[in-house]
Formats: sequence, structure tokens, C-alpha cells
Amino acid sequence: MIPRERLIDIARQVYRSYGFTPIDTPALEYREILEGKAGEESNKQLYRFEDHGGREVALRFDLTVPLARFMAQHAGNLGTPFKRYHVATVWRGENTQRGRYREFMQCDFDTIGTRSVAADIETGLVIHDLMQALGLTDFTIHLNNRQVLNGLLEKLGLAGQALPILRALDKLAKIGPEKVAAEMASQAGASPDQAHAVLRLAGLVGTNSEILDRLSPLVDGQETGQAGLDRLREILAGLQAAGIAEKHIRLDLSIARGLDYYTGVIYETFLDQLPEIGSVCSGGRYDNLAQLYTRQELPGIGASLGLDRLLAALEELGGLERTQTTAPVFIPFFDKHRLSDYLQIAALVRKAGYGAEIYPDPKKLGQQLKYAGQRGFQVALIAGSNELDAQQCQLKELATGESQVLSLMPPAAELLAAIEQLVD
Repeated sequence: MIPRERLIDIARQVYRSYGFTPIDTPALEYREILEGKAGEESNKQLYRFEDHGGREVALRFDLTVPLARFMAQHAGNLGTPFKRYHVATVWRGENTQRGRYREFMQCDFDTIGTRSVAADIETGLVIHDLMQALGLTDFTIHLNNRQVLNGLLEKLGLAGQALPILRALDKLAKIGPEKVAAEMASQAGASPDQAHAVLRLAGLVGTNSEILDRLSPLVDGQETGQAGLDRLREILAGLQAAGIAEKHIRLDLSIARGLDYYTGVIYETFLDQLPEIGSVCSGGRYDNLAQLYTRQELPGIGASLGLDRLLAALEELGGLERTQTTAPVFIPFFDKHRLSDYLQIAALVRKAGYGAEIYPDPKKLGQQLKYAGQRGFQVALIAGSNELDAQQCQLKELATGESQVLSLMPPAAELLAAIEQLVD
């Protein structure tokens, strides 16, 4: 829970730095609100039941559909554009495996009420800043646009079968092109030539500029596809202008996102060292979702950090901090007659902004320091009766064993400065 809460705190800080505002929605929604909003797979995974009042209800499977309902209900008071973030638990009847759970936490951010490309670009920037703030350096944000895919399908005469085609395409990395083509044939009636054309688009590789150039003739003369291509050019130019290195952003025409409600740009973020665990931050544009609940036009775009999947990845990569304490400073209870002095030292440290824990029993110093090492404290302030009488203490760095004697005389500036240097 300690690294988990640290990741949540970092996500909140990044979202707030872009002006996103926190909201909350109920874990339970009416079944009709959630059912059928994200596709066949989500319907299968939905936890639904009848409550004591005889109402058909369900547990939310993501935070986006409840947001659409929330905005339809409150947009008049909130105004648009409205930027929100939401950190909460969701539930899906998954076949559990590494990085996939039935109960997990999402950290969402969304902008509602604008179709502007600026919002599309900002979504990519937030994802990028979030990955960096989490201490990740080897990651790649994959970018696509549903309009490009839909445009090609219109050109191929498959517009009416877009959803099963895109659902099949979304499995490309998992099952390979042959099985995807077979699913396109069985689920959407696509001919071998049609399936080949879709897979050819999805298989375009090269630099972002090279892919854009190769994509152009494939959507030439098709209005939807051309609009999607132009949007991708604008987004990539905006991300580059904002300083994102090309190594962190990849145009990937194979990603389709399994949820049915996406209409435009889509993002998926992979860890370069562990791509098989799946996307750790995904999202995209959904311009029609709120229309299910209101006549008001409420286009939206956003993304979600998959907190538990990222934790699983960091644990596998050895990137999780190993600590059992939230306070960096440990104060041994050394002299049983001087508890009030230790309380004063702890208050001094806390007032300076550092967490401090006093051991509750006056046991042998070795036992107390063993406890401190096991819990992961960074420094210990050690003082017996002689040190307390002299208003001094020993500041010990627990990782190295190095120590120094410093004054406790208020305001104890030298001591607090030393703590600041040693505490992470």
C-alpha cells in the first residue's frame, strides 16, 4: 500500500498541474447506465444484480461511463470545458492473470465539452509527464486515430462491421495476424482481401513521419480517413513542439482499443522492458458517449493510469521501494525516564516537515535499531540521558551506519539541515 499510495499521490499532482479537478461517482450505477456502453466483452465482465429495492444495478467497470452520466446530469452547473480526475476502484469479471484483476484501481483524467485538437495533445502530454513523474524512463506512448481505421473500413465497404473488425484488430499483438483475419471473417464477414487491407494498414512501420507518408495514399479521397490523418499530424506536431522526444511517442496503426465508445485519437502506453504486461496508461477521444443520456453535445477525451497493472510491472522490474514505514525518522526510546524529551524531539522534527516515530517501549537499543532497519527508516535520532542533558543527539544514517553528533538546542537548525540532506 505504501508504494501504491505514492503512485496515487504522484498521479494527483500531475493531474492538478494541468488544472484537472477531483470528482467522485458511486460504485453502483443503474444497470442500464453501464450495460452495452463499451462493447460485448465489457457486458460479459459486468457484475450486475438486483438490490433489496428490486432495482437492477451493476458495479462500474470503468470510470468513463459514470463520468458521461455525471456530466449529463450536472453539465449545466459545472459548465464546459470541464476537466476532472478520478481515482477509484472498478470491477470486471476478468480471467485473472499478471496485471489483470477483478477488482482494481484506475486513475482517470478527462476533458469534457471540447473537440479541440489542443485537448487531444494535452492528453498525450499528461500521459508523458505522468510516466516521467513516476520515475519511468523507458516507455513508449502508442498513438492512433479511430477515424483512420473507420475511413479505411468505409473505403473497403466494411463500415457497417466496424465494431467487430476493430475488436478483432485490438487482439493483433496477442493472437497474431492469421487468427485476427479469421476472426474478421467469422465475426464481420470480411473477405481475405478486406482483412489483408486492414492488416496492411495496421502493419505500417517506420518513423512517425514515414508512417504518415505511407498512410496518406491508403486514405486518399476518403473524407473520414483523411480527417483522421490530418488530426494525427497536428497531434504529433503539438507533442513535438511541447518537447516530447520521438522515442517516447510512436504512431501505431494496429491499436484500436477494445472499448466501443472511442471515436478519435487513442493512446496506449507500454513499458519498453515489459511490453507483454500490456498498456499501463490508455485512453482516447469519445465524442458520443454522453449523448446516450442527454441531447446536449458533450464530447470528451481522457486516459486512465492502470495503477495495479503498473504496480505489478514495477514489482517485476524491481522498481518498488521496500519500506514498511511512512516516516523517515526513527527515535529510539532509550531512557525510560525521559519520554517527554523524546516527544519534544519528535515534535521538533514533525514541525520541520518530516515524519517521525518514537519506539513505544524502552528496550535495548540494538533491538530498537533492528526494528528500524526492518521497517525501512532512513535515519535515527539517538539520545540517552547524558546526550539529553547536553541537549545533543546522535544522527545515524541507518543504511550506512554513519553518524554525527548534533545540537538539539532550538531551533536545531544544524540537525534539521542534516536530516534534510539524508532523508529522501
